[in-house]
Amino acid sequence: MRPFTLLLPPLLILSALFSLPLVQAQERQAVKEKVVYVFPIRDEIAPPVQRMTDKALEEARELGADLILIHMNTYGGMLESADSIRTAILNSGIPFWVFIDNNAASAGALISIACDSIYMRKGASIGAATVVNQTGEALPDKYQSYMRAMMRATAEAKGRDPEIAQAMVDPRIVIPGIVDSGRVLTFTTSEAMANGYCEGEAETVEEVLAQAGIRDYRIVRQELSGMDKIIGFLINPFISGILIMIIIGGIYFELQTPGIGFPSAAALLAALMYFAPLYLEGLAEHWEILLFIGGLILLAVEIFALPGFGVAGIGGIILIVGGLTLAMIDNIGFEPSTFPLKGVVRAFFTVIISSFLAIVLSFWLGQKMLTSPRFFGHLALDTTQQRSEGYLAVAEEYRSLVGRSGTAYTILRPAGKVEVDGDILDATAETGYIDQGTPVEVVGYLNAQLIVRKHRG
Repeated sequence: MRPFTLLLPPLLILSALFSLPLVQAQERQAVKEKVVYVFPIRDEIAPPVQRMTDKALEEARELGADLILIHMNTYGGMLESADSIRTAILNSGIPFWVFIDNNAASAGALISIACDSIYMRKGASIGAATVVNQTGEALPDKYQSYMRAMMRATAEAKGRDPEIAQAMVDPRIVIPGIVDSGRVLTFTTSEAMANGYCEGEAETVEEVLAQAGIRDYRIVRQELSGMDKIIGFLINPFISGILIMIIIGGIYFELQTPGIGFPSAAALLAALMYFAPLYLEGLAEHWEILLFIGGLILLAVEIFALPGFGVAGIGGIILIVGGLTLAMIDNIGFEPSTFPLKGVVRAFFTVIISSFLAIVLSFWLGQKMLTSPRFFGHLALDTTQQRSEGYLAVAEEYRSLVGRSGTAYTILRPAGKVEVDGDILDATAETGYIDQGTPVEVVGYLNAQLIVRKHRG
């Protein structure tokens, strides 16, 4: 027997021993655990939920997640935010699944249809996507038409029946055996499964993964930091409206009673709370904040430096409203073509309505502060000094100044100060404005002020 033949069995044994770890490593690679990133949508669809979705997508990419799963229970919300979330899901590059835990109505239905797979709990529902206003009334057909097209396009992108999707918006659509005319389509779990709008029924996220045949997995759930919660709270449209009211109300109070300090401090704090989270989220840019600051400067110049209320004041109001409005929408620089029209309109009306309410409430509160003896009576005098008791309304020597001549010590807009016989006295121009240094004559006395006009000599 040749020596090589004698060595062959030991060589085969050694080869098998060395190849065994390699085979095991390949088997482990073949059954590599999947990373499943789970985040909830349980609130009204609004900017905070949009922010959570963007954060989830970013974290899932950093983790190299194989799947993103939305744990949903919502009655809907803002169409703009839902559209942004839908677009992010369609363009994510990572499979999106949704587990509907009871409700996926309106905007929630749109987001669910954008996902690759839909799972529902027993007793859950999906649909009722008619666009409504805040009182629950259906908006005009142009809004419904846009929503129908969006639902139809989303369903087509995911291989679902587009007619069913738009029937969730329009009660006029008839699909034999599924929906009759006159009611908006809403599916139960079993109905959604029968019509290709649900892959399966499950009670937990783990059951969803088990039904899909995923055995080796690791679930990573979204965890929001304290700062995330604060930012999410502040960018809520309702909270933004309240902050705008404080900003405008503070400015109004400061203009009515200059020098108090508290109204301006409240307005400044509200402005920081309004712009800071929007800036951190990439919504508010530098130029939008500068618009707001520029508006405040123009308004201050108009009030304290220029007589009357003209171009500077109007321009200041426009810049303030523009800065507050544009900071709320997602746009790319100062590019009008990137401004979402519906987002601009919604933000504009939020600012206008909040500003109007702020001025009305400020006026009402100002009246209460001056007239309420219980809460604010110490801010205003309510006693009278009668002439019969020896009090004089004015100094008699002031009355003797009527007919005298003097000089405008300051600009009168129309109130200011004049110099008469070497004394500096409060005065009001009879008509118009009087520049500093202009010769004047005293023509009357009223409410502790001299009434003057330009000297006609």
